Amino acid sequence: MNIVSRQQWGAVAPKQKDSLEGPAQRVVIHHTALQSCKGLAECTDGVLSIQKLHMDERHFDDIGYNFLVGGDGSLFEGRGWGVMGAHTKGHNGDSLGIAFMGNFNNDTPSKEAILSVKQLLMSGVLQGFIQPEFALYGHKDLGATQCPGENLYAALSQLRSST
Repeated sequence: MNIVSRQQWGAVAPKQKDSLEGPAQRVVIHHTALQSCKGLAECTDGVLSIQKLHMDERHFDDIGYNFLVGGDGSLFEGRGWGVMGAHTKGHNGDSLGIAFMGNFNNDTPSKEAILSVKQLLMSGVLQGFIQPEFALYGHKDLGATQCPGENLYAALSQLRSST
């Protein structure tokens, strides 16, 4: 499993960084509700745009998600392991936020993206960043939103089956 680091995608330094108090007890799945991407160049541009939106327009300290995944399965470090995200209001203190790049009210998540996130979750558990018995949610389970989109929400069971 290869994760494109913040340095590799050209991330701006966070304004502030808060750590989780321990391994994440919950994982929250999101979609970006933007254009999907495939390939390193296209997905890197997408991640940079999301960081800019989050920091400049939403006034977050950094990109909101801990990790993002492109349609080709490429993984990008957002805030990364052990860092509190800004992805699910009122639920960030004990969770990890993973965003699938695209709008999954329209699109269907790719097998590559599903597999990459399964591998990321297993790696997080093995490295001690995620509790072995973590709970998996779609964003709409924890807030009034359509996120992560109908098609990705329907695929959450595929992520649960691997862990």
